Amino acid sequence: MKKYYNKLVRDKIPEIIETAGKHADIRIADDSEYANLLREKLTEEVDEYLQSDDPEELADIIEVVISLGALYNLSVDGLMKTAADKREKRGGFEKRIVLLSVDE
Repeated sequence: MKKYYNKLVRDKIPEIIETAGKHADIRIADDSEYANLLREKLTEEVDEYLQSDDPEELADIIEVVISLGALYNLSVDGLMKTAADKREKRGGFEKRIVLLSVDE
């Protein structure tokens, strides 16, 4: 019985499947499709985290974010610097501030 996925997976997944005695049909995404698949993967991983509340899922989210950053020629260090710069300018979330309203 064949199970269909048509989704982006980590690089070693086909090897892991083959080691388990199964056969994986794969293809390589082109640049445009890859960007879209990464966005879909980010949503998938965030949903998995929200459903499971498993902190290990955060590592999957980070891995997808790293790959998305690479599309913009940002290294992990570059992403971290961008995050630090934004944290410096706008703060982080450590104070747990909840904005209720703003008078305009």
